[in-house]
Amino acid sequence: MHLEEQKVRWAAGHESEEMDERVRQRRSEEGGNGVKKKKKRKDVREEDVITPAPVVAQYCRENELRPHLFVRDDVLEYFDGIETTSPNCVVMGEVEEGFSFDRINRAFRVLIDMPKPLLITMGNGKFFQRVDGPCIDVGAFAAALKFSTNCEVLNIGKPSRFYFEQGMNALGLKPEEIVMVGDDLMSDVGGAQACGMRGIQVRTGKWRPDFEKMPVTPDLTADCLFDAVKHIADNGFRL
Repeated sequence: MHLEEQKVRWAAGHESEEMDERVRQRRSEEGGNGVKKKKKRKDVREEDVITPAPVVAQYCRENELRPHLFVRDDVLEYFDGIETTSPNCVVMGEVEEGFSFDRINRAFRVLIDMPKPLLITMGNGKFFQRVDGPCIDVGAFAAALKFSTNCEVLNIGKPSRFYFEQGMNALGLKPEEIVMVGDDLMSDVGGAQACGMRGIQVRTGKWRPDFEKMPVTPDLTADCLFDAVKHIADNGFRL
């Protein structure tokens, strides 16, 4: 497990060979180069990494949408072949370094000129954690665009049921056979529980003490990912 390029609290070498898993990225849309970097570090196949970007691209193809893309450059490859002229929706993911007033204002102008404005987001997080501290996330900018344009917002990312169902389908498992482990109480744990899974909150990454006051109660709280996995290995699904 990594926070940007730094390891978080995890005991190296304890990955279970018996666990059938798919790696779901913490970041809203980390595909492209983000996935390729992880493939170099660990024995992870790109098809095992479930990210919103390819799911959103497929949704656009199936619904004949022409998106104005407000995304990082390294996920544009997923939208190859999709018509983007005369857009009838805006697709927004985490942009971080590429963010600017002009860029979000272009998205605003596209939406406000639509008869039925549609904003598709790759997640709905309030903030994410970097090594240098917490950072505002895509959900806040989506809320600003909705406030300004009265657009419909379709989230295809955590904590949406649609996104979690992609993971369930890839695993071929029922919700009660899956445990979600994450540092985001609302998006990770809350999203999983809403789909019938169980959720474990880890006190790493973006975790903060005031999470305990939120209206979501995890099935288990663990100090780190290793402790969460060890509890499951030792106790099965009896959380």
